[in-house]
Amino acid sequence: MVEKRVLFTEDRCKGCELCLDACPQKIIFMAEHMNGKGFHPAAVTDQERCTGCALCARMCPDLVITVYRPERPTKAVS
Repeated sequence: MVEKRVLFTEDRCKGCELCLDACPQKIIFMAEHMNGKGFHPAAVTDQERCTGCALCARMCPDLVITVYRPERPTKAVS
């Protein structure tokens, strides 16, 4: 099972689509269903392709997006 790397708080999304243009991987789309505010919320098609760049979260005016980056192995200092 793939860990979620980017999460959208669907109830707060107003469907502005700024995150779609910001995503270099082009994995964000507008969902078919509507949220409680009557907007189509943003969602991710393929969590595994998300690089954790957080460009989508930086573009979001409503702070709807949370990005989790995979842990990187630490380099040993000798």
